[in-house]
Amino acid sequence: MDIHLARVFFARFLSGGLISGRLLAWVFAGFFSLALTGCGYNDIQSADEATKSAWSEVINQYQRRSDLIPNLVNTVKGYAEQEKDVLIRVTEARSRVGQVRVDPSNEGSLRQFESAQRDMGSALSRLLVVAENYPQLKSDQNFRDLQAQLEGTENRITVARKRYIETIERHNVLVRQFPVNLTALVFGYKAKPQFSVENEREISVAPKVDFGTGGRDAKGAPSAEGAAGAAGGAAPRRD
Repeated sequence: MDIHLARVFFARFLSGGLISGRLLAWVFAGFFSLALTGCGYNDIQSADEATKSAWSEVINQYQRRSDLIPNLVNTVKGYAEQEKDVLIRVTEARSRVGQVRVDPSNEGSLRQFESAQRDMGSALSRLLVVAENYPQLKSDQNFRDLQAQLEGTENRITVARKRYIETIERHNVLVRQFPVNLTALVFGYKAKPQFSVENEREISVAPKVDFGTGGRDAKGAPSAEGAAGAAGGAAPRRD
């Protein structure tokens, strides 16, 4: 008799006689949420959103640098129009950067983006070295304003890249750790491609934009160190 009553009770429970279907659904949803939390699903979501936010900041800062280039080229052209080759290289490099449609989740796409930005930086460095040979250009107020903006932007790029690299590292470690790696496998989360760091110092040291005399040798010509450091070498500012 007791067994029969137990069967009736259990049948009525499942059929909704003792508990509504909606409440039963909420119970199962609660258990499912607890299971996801315990297996790291929420942590994966947080880490994934952090990488997206950090990437957006990287793109914003590179775009900021790109936006400064037309004014910089026009200002230099006003004093050094004969430097057409250098000006053309900068303009073409900026154009190539604008043509790249980067997907940070695709390693090949990320490498293409890095290469385009690296070429942009190299062309910009040559332009800034050329500017050293024109005192009137260096004293131009518009040029000096662009100098300050470019220096600040290079610092922001360095900081944004560093933060992005750190968020990717945290994400990748998380999705590879047990038991979170099982959850990542089920939901299709994988390790994300990382910026290639050819020189570790590039991540911790922001480029310097220096149009003063510090980059010249005793004869007044740009030194090898000054030429290399015209767009790279100063420590980032600490706000």
